[in-house]
Amino acid sequence: MLLAGEAMDMLDALVAAVAAPSVRAELGGGASLTQWLGAAYTLAMAVGLITGGRLGDVAGRRRMFLAGAAGFTAASLLCAAAGSPETLIAGRGLQGLCGAVMIPQGLGLIREMFSGRELNRALGMYGPVMGLAYVGGPVLAGWLVSADWFGSGWRMVFLVNLPLGLLALLGGWRFLPRSGPAGGTRLDVVGVVLASVAALPVVFPLVQGRELGWPAWVFVALAAGVALFGVFGWYEARRERGGGDPLVLTGLFRKRAFSGGLVTGAVLFAAVAGFSLVLSLFLQSGLGASPLEAGLAVLPWSGGTVVGFVVVQVLDGKGAMERLGRALVQLGVGVMALGSGGFAAVLAGAGAEVTVWRGAPALAVVGLGMGLVMGPFFSTVLAAVEPRETGSAAGTLTAVQQFGSALGVAVLGTVFFSVLGGQVAGAAETVAPRVLAEAGVAGPERPALVAAVRACGRETAESPDPSVPAESCRLSAGRPAGEAGRAATRLGYSGAMRITLWAELALLAVTFAVSFLLPRPPRRR
Repeated sequence: MLLAGEAMDMLDALVAAVAAPSVRAELGGGASLTQWLGAAYTLAMAVGLITGGRLGDVAGRRRMFLAGAAGFTAASLLCAAAGSPETLIAGRGLQGLCGAVMIPQGLGLIREMFSGRELNRALGMYGPVMGLAYVGGPVLAGWLVSADWFGSGWRMVFLVNLPLGLLALLGGWRFLPRSGPAGGTRLDVVGVVLASVAALPVVFPLVQGRELGWPAWVFVALAAGVALFGVFGWYEARRERGGGDPLVLTGLFRKRAFSGGLVTGAVLFAAVAGFSLVLSLFLQSGLGASPLEAGLAVLPWSGGTVVGFVVVQVLDGKGAMERLGRALVQLGVGVMALGSGGFAAVLAGAGAEVTVWRGAPALAVVGLGMGLVMGPFFSTVLAAVEPRETGSAAGTLTAVQQFGSALGVAVLGTVFFSVLGGQVAGAAETVAPRVLAEAGVAGPERPALVAAVRACGRETAESPDPSVPAESCRLSAGRPAGEAGRAATRLGYSGAMRITLWAELALLAVTFAVSFLLPRPPRRR
């Protein structure tokens, strides 16, 4: 039931991009609706996570998990029944807030229910489930939208949460331990306000900055958010020194496993979330795959993750996890980098002939590395956390994951879109003359069509809403020009994806470097 709650959260964090075209077709709204379907959820989740984790210590983890699961299920029903864009966005925000209450309790409850090697195995399942949800979420969402069960269309991506939510509620009510709140612990209301106010100006610019063109106020907001987090940290340390109950226990940051894990996790999730975004854009907008086809194309990524998880479980069964420690995390990051580099090589070799399945072996290698990383990650980071610190640790760790994911989407999304228009225009200069010549288009008509294809590709690639054809595309709507435009689009998107993969490799290199902050395994005498 804990993993069911985690699956609901990860699925709903990823469905917005897949379901957005169908949502707009039925409810209306512009490109901003697509942005806010994801942003409302991410912002609400990030703002509430630190508080949600601490609420488990204050009011009881079982109680908070059940409350969060009930609220998340009800909010999903609200989203599925939405008759207007405003109602849907409000439902998404409510989902994020309830998820912020539900998700941090999972790690705390696992630590309550298990110990020793069983605890490592339970935490070892947590990471792969998150990884599989990252990769498999778009597959499920694409299938649900395409299947159109009972004529529900996009609404089914939210209705699927109802059985998952009921499973989490019934299972939690029956099996979770009835532990009460920590005696005498009170909620730090001032800390809640400071954390919420600080999170908003950090996450909002990361989520919306690229779509807005990175205006100056975005960087001012980021700086203000960082400063507010400094004030929050000062207040929490002062409150703890005074004998109060802080929202975040500052002693956590003196533990190398936890503080190193926060930094490593932030960069790791930035690499994973950013790559997932640009891969989906490349498959659907660049190669013309349907949501279902794009989801199926990343199944090798999911399969590789499962294999990596099995390898970790085998190593744990042989007692090798304690000897490997952070080395297994570093090995996994290296394998992810190998797969990303292989994907870039495939794109370079395929050119305009690239298909959705060409990169399957490389994606399987990326998934293998991700399984090797995720398997030991949570058990390593939470190894030294004491029971009274669990709620604070879980909320802080999950919040940092959200910040890292938003950062990765901002960084890799910005790289991808900043080069996309030029890559498509340049590809039109290379591909369009050859395709038009093969189609028998000659004379003065051909240069005009090449220029139209180039303009159409650039304007569509640079548009905030690529699903709406640019004005110049009407000039290249004929069959030969249309074929040339599709070839140029494939080649241009392929070039933009290759450049973005260099940024992905840079993030993985940073992940490898900061993973040295994790503690070494204890030496055996």
